[in-house]
Amino acid sequence: MTGQNSNQAVQMSRRSLLVGSAAIGLSTAILPLVAIAADAVDAVSAAGAIRPFRADIPETVLIDLRQRLAVTRWPDDETVSDGSQGVQSAQLRELVNYWRTSYDWRKAEEKLNAAPQFLTNIDGLDIHFIHVRSKHENALPLIMTHGWPGSVFELLNVIGPLTDPTAHGGQAEDAFHLVLPSIPGFGFSQKPTSTGWNPQRIAAAWDMLMKRLGYNRYVSQGGDWGAIISDALGRQAPDGLLGIHVNRVERATTFPTAAAQALMNGTPAPDTLSPEEKMVFGEVRDFVNNGFGYAAIMNTRPETIGYGLADSPVGLAAWLYDKIADWVFTTGDPETALGKDAILDNITLYWLTNTGPSSGRIYWENAASGAKLTPINVPVGVTIFPGEVYKPPKKWLSKAYPHLVYYNQVSKGGHFAAWEEPELFSQEIRTAFKAMRP
Repeated sequence: MTGQNSNQAVQMSRRSLLVGSAAIGLSTAILPLVAIAADAVDAVSAAGAIRPFRADIPETVLIDLRQRLAVTRWPDDETVSDGSQGVQSAQLRELVNYWRTSYDWRKAEEKLNAAPQFLTNIDGLDIHFIHVRSKHENALPLIMTHGWPGSVFELLNVIGPLTDPTAHGGQAEDAFHLVLPSIPGFGFSQKPTSTGWNPQRIAAAWDMLMKRLGYNRYVSQGGDWGAIISDALGRQAPDGLLGIHVNRVERATTFPTAAAQALMNGTPAPDTLSPEEKMVFGEVRDFVNNGFGYAAIMNTRPETIGYGLADSPVGLAAWLYDKIADWVFTTGDPETALGKDAILDNITLYWLTNTGPSSGRIYWENAASGAKLTPINVPVGVTIFPGEVYKPPKKWLSKAYPHLVYYNQVSKGGHFAAWEEPELFSQEIRTAFKAMRP
């Protein structure tokens, strides 16, 4: 590297947060400085360049967060003794008090900065990603995508097991080169300022990212939106995509037609379903009737809910915590599954990057896209975790995934499988992709 290029890399590293801040609006208190830094980087960033990134939130922004938490205007307590009206007051007050008095964001930054992070511009947006190459020869390149209400924090604990399997009970031939991008509008990735960033476009961007990194053959994995993006990538089947693995299955492509009609009409499960299938049907009906409100809002009015998410850290925390609590294996008790600090790492990232509103727009984009969910003709692996919202039996998947090469139901873990059970999740990934390795 020349001296000029070396200096430029150092400057980019120091400015990388500020560039992201300009795009995602950390705080009006630092906007003037951000704008200057953004102009400077725009002048030196070539198309397709990969720039180093480090998280380094200004202390003034953290002080502002604690001050906002201290002056929260709380709603009345719920009028029921359970969570049927939403996040319970006592539970959230305890979390927020810990957030204000004891939580340390700098430790979260250390976790992020322990991994190599980068920015690169794809299709007009700066994409933030973690990229860890394995020391093992013939490691398989893997792009893995988080979901909502999560972030790359969900995936940090699987970096070691997947890139260095020999240190985590695996074999050298199980190794992966790992790429963990942040979805546009999430975390430190830039926010779209126009429409069109739906899962199909994101999938195409992920293929471009992998090719830009020199990975001409690779696999993709995801849960939640990461699964939808991986499915979209599988439908596009770009040259070099060897297969996908998901730990969340799209109901629209796999639910039996008669069951879907019964669900829509409010009638009982069809008699053609087995007892196991009727149980899955019942769980889906309960979710649609009692747990789908968040998605209905973001499918149709992400901007309306966004004002509260941008202005109130407690409002944001309640919105995210509600689904984290619902979807972990220890339903209603996410602290047992993840711990307060891990939950707050994720919530605080949303607050500091002001991505509560922008992250919700992927629901609107997906609903507006009208994408045709055709069968996926690349090899597919599926792992069903018992705390997942929708747990289809294997025979329901054949139409959506005609080349299903791996299916397994495991005994623990929920919707946030990599976050909750990193070792088990990593073993599933190793096993699922064995048949897809070149």
